[in-house]
Amino acid sequence: MPEDQSSPALDYRARTGGPSPGRPNDLTQRSVAFVLTGGRGSRLRQLTDQRAKPAVPFAGKLKIIDFALSNCVNSGIRRIAVLTQYKAQSLIRHIERGWGFLAANLGEYVDVVPAQQRLGETWYSGTADAVYQNLSLLGDGHAEYVLVLAGDHVYKMDYSVMLAEHVARGAEVTVACIEVSLADAVNFGVMAVDAEGRVVEFQEKPSRPRPLQGTSDRALASMGIYVFGTAFLSEQLERDARDASSSHDFGKDVIPGLLDQGLRVMAHRFADSCVNMVGDKPYWRDVGTIDAFWAANLDLTRVTPELNLYDDQWPILSLQPQLPPAKFVFDDEARRGTALDSLVSSGCIVSGATVRRSILFSKVRVADGSLIEDSVVLPDVVIGRRVVLRRVIVDKRCVLPDGFKAGVCLEEDRARYHVTERGIVLITPEMLGQAAPLPAIVHRPSP
Repeated sequence: MPEDQSSPALDYRARTGGPSPGRPNDLTQRSVAFVLTGGRGSRLRQLTDQRAKPAVPFAGKLKIIDFALSNCVNSGIRRIAVLTQYKAQSLIRHIERGWGFLAANLGEYVDVVPAQQRLGETWYSGTADAVYQNLSLLGDGHAEYVLVLAGDHVYKMDYSVMLAEHVARGAEVTVACIEVSLADAVNFGVMAVDAEGRVVEFQEKPSRPRPLQGTSDRALASMGIYVFGTAFLSEQLERDARDASSSHDFGKDVIPGLLDQGLRVMAHRFADSCVNMVGDKPYWRDVGTIDAFWAANLDLTRVTPELNLYDDQWPILSLQPQLPPAKFVFDDEARRGTALDSLVSSGCIVSGATVRRSILFSKVRVADGSLIEDSVVLPDVVIGRRVVLRRVIVDKRCVLPDGFKAGVCLEEDRARYHVTERGIVLITPEMLGQAAPLPAIVHRPSP
């Protein structure tokens, strides 16, 4: 899509100044968001053995789901249904405890909707089927527009701009898009658009992606974010549900099917609805691999990270437990608690240890003489004395004994832990033999 092309979203912003963050406008008040969180996210390996991908901790105090939910609330969309399926208990607990602040008396809510087999004895078979099985929720809100989005990406986006563009263009569906490298495009739905921004071709995860016009190494990728009119969405999902050959997925079936019908499918440039970008390009990350998860977290330790989490106008909201401030103890020459170019969360104690270019999530304890470099340490980890970690991800509740080393000799690490192609080491309680045992079942005689 040509960069100098006039955009209805930009025209809307020019006329109105854009909606103030947190203040609903007319379109957002007439909209409902479906946040899809059902998949495991298997590329995150053992990090998703016990939790859904949107429930994975991120950035020291957040979970991945918090970005999609914060974008909704900050955009003025206050009716949100979170559709869950795979190992959702920690995700459900996080939303119930951290997202119950909306005004229910004004019709605002973040509802958790587990898979309930409403339309048969099957679980969700695809992203479109997940929404189809919950179309009854739309009748409760009398919404005119439906925003469908994934809950497992890291980004800041003003959805109200995309809604305004959808209406201004008279689209049947609007698909948010972003430029990616041709090598990465094999993991996305890849689009071709005309000069108007209308989608003329859509291929889900093609083996040979089509380059963006005018380039040889870039492609236009779907972000998995869609805007539909409510009646139109219901009609198309009913049609898809009757198709026995469909896999009932938006990217694989619904969007290509709309193009086959000659319907008006429009592309929305993510750059038009980015919020307070620090870098010179839009920030959106699919943190779906161990390497990508590590890199996105470590980027936050830079002096000027691309993702601005210190933005009072567009806060990333989350459950904030009541914890004491982080603490650094000892100031002896050979025993000094320090953290450099790092994020250290509440409840942490760094005792005579050194932390460099790392993130310590809440309630991490680091003992004397330890060295933590370029690492991501998730909540409630206990690190003993003289421990060395380099380019490591330590999962929640691990206990690393005195003298423990990881990321120092990758050959040794491969025999015990998961090591990526980039040399990032993932350590979980199960790998350390520290998995909590299941509670014993006590059999009592019948009365």
